[in-house]
Amino acid sequence: MNAQMVLTMGQEALIMLLMVSAPVLGVVLLVGLVISLFQAVTQINEATLAFVPKLVAAVAVFAMAGPWMLNMLVEYIRRVIEAIPGAVS
Repeated sequence: MNAQMVLTMGQEALIMLLMVSAPVLGVVLLVGLVISLFQAVTQINEATLAFVPKLVAAVAVFAMAGPWMLNMLVEYIRRVIEAIPGAVS
């Protein structure tokens, strides 16, 4: 295993991390922005008003995109495990 293989595997891992986390982070970011705008307009400063919708949105995204996320992770792990014999020799 040389330095190039290690860097390539690390780069693929970071790209996979971004791809899998992007849907959840994006939706929670949008929901948080909408709730913050609502709180600023109405001057309601309630912590649960910001937390509960984000939690519901995250659960909804996991329910919809969860199978895709899991499939992506399983395929990546499969490729990494299959590459071990070539990396050792």
